[in-house]
Amino acid sequence: MAGRFEGLNVLVAGAGVSGRSAAEALLAVGAAVTVTDASADRLAALASLQAQGAALVEGLTEPPTGADLVVTSPGWRPDAPLLAAAVAAGVEVIGEVELAWRLDQDSGDPATWLAVTGTNGKTTTVSMLESILRAAGVDVVACGNVGLPVVDAVRAGHRVLAVELSSFQLHWSDSVAAFAAVVLNVADDHLDWHGSLAAYGAAKAKVYSGSSVAVANADDAWSTRLAAAAAADARRVSVTLDAPRDGQLGVEDASLLDRAFGDRVVLAALADVHPAGPHNVANALAAAALARAYGVQPGAVAEGLRAFQPGAHRSVLVAEAAGVSYVDDSKATNPHAADAALRAHPRVVWIAGGLLKGAEIEELVAANAARLQAVVLIGRDRDQFATALARHAPDVPVREVAAGDDAGMLQAVRSANEFARPGSVVLLAPAAASMDMFTDYAHRGRAFADAVRAVLADAPAASTHGG
Repeated sequence: MAGRFEGLNVLVAGAGVSGRSAAEALLAVGAAVTVTDASADRLAALASLQAQGAALVEGLTEPPTGADLVVTSPGWRPDAPLLAAAVAAGVEVIGEVELAWRLDQDSGDPATWLAVTGTNGKTTTVSMLESILRAAGVDVVACGNVGLPVVDAVRAGHRVLAVELSSFQLHWSDSVAAFAAVVLNVADDHLDWHGSLAAYGAAKAKVYSGSSVAVANADDAWSTRLAAAAAADARRVSVTLDAPRDGQLGVEDASLLDRAFGDRVVLAALADVHPAGPHNVANALAAAALARAYGVQPGAVAEGLRAFQPGAHRSVLVAEAAGVSYVDDSKATNPHAADAALRAHPRVVWIAGGLLKGAEIEELVAANAARLQAVVLIGRDRDQFATALARHAPDVPVREVAAGDDAGMLQAVRSANEFARPGSVVLLAPAAASMDMFTDYAHRGRAFADAVRAVLADAPAASTHGG
């Protein structure tokens, strides 16, 4: 797969999963590779690359003399000293996804890329898309922000890539042109990284660049606007939770209906979509639209949705006891995701809080006040939640937990259990990031599940379900 990178001096910024994959791919095509990271431990984990010729250098703040290209990990901000110095020196900076695209184009037999971005629902939609395409017999793999680096998917030679793209990854991608793409939704998130909602939306819009089919969510104003502005030359398709018009996929008579790639074609029953909830129906419609754009037949859509297994920490029922359900939606790391989680249940004891990253929660609290039986607040920004609750839900009991880590979660679940009554759902949907208390959202979700089991350990009526 040698091509444009052979003989180039490339600096890989970041020694995480995507950095390792980028370095390995570049070495394989004949580039001279240097990897830098602020963490000596992360660099030490890449010692095997040294045997392949890579140089490992801790803490670079400017590219080495003679560098032709910098490949950055997605979490590095544009104002990071190393990246800013590279730009000032005229050295191109790209991300691992852009590197994967260029390597794929150089291969002579590139894969078809189907791309998904949005504030929420990306992983679920990409995973549904992968399941649908596999049901159709397609050689496909879900990759990108879902976990598998896109570089690795390209090097494995899969024919179709279901690519989940974060705003960070899109910021560092300039020539990626997926065959079909969708922006699921846009809401306040990562404003500390991008600087504004407009800049965040502009990064999301890059997913439509060069696409042949642009799928928009007709029920989301940002998605509709971005598709109209960024995909002028693409075929326009949209999805809606209402009955579809021409050019749309939607819901009618308890079915997912396609009026974009066929004349009123029934794709699946509403009951085929799981977990239930309007947000997951919207995700299923987006996945179906991308699959239909690729040419998948209706039967595979239904089969793929039925076979789909949701990821961990996304509306997972952890346990039921004495008429109370305990649901882990730790993946609800921003207000938009938490809103979808809350709307799925009529009577909620809500465990919320963490790092808001600049997001506002007034609208979230106001919209869901009527369904809240009680709220237990955790994490650094719990005061902002408390203020919004006092304003919009003054009669709802609120308890704050100051402790951190797993002990704090155990205390939160104990408090939530005191408020719960038969018919209640104790819902972990924090509306915030987790790194103030936990390693990541998965750690937070595991802590919740462990706490639930500990609290219910002596309850003979408890019936636990995976988690």
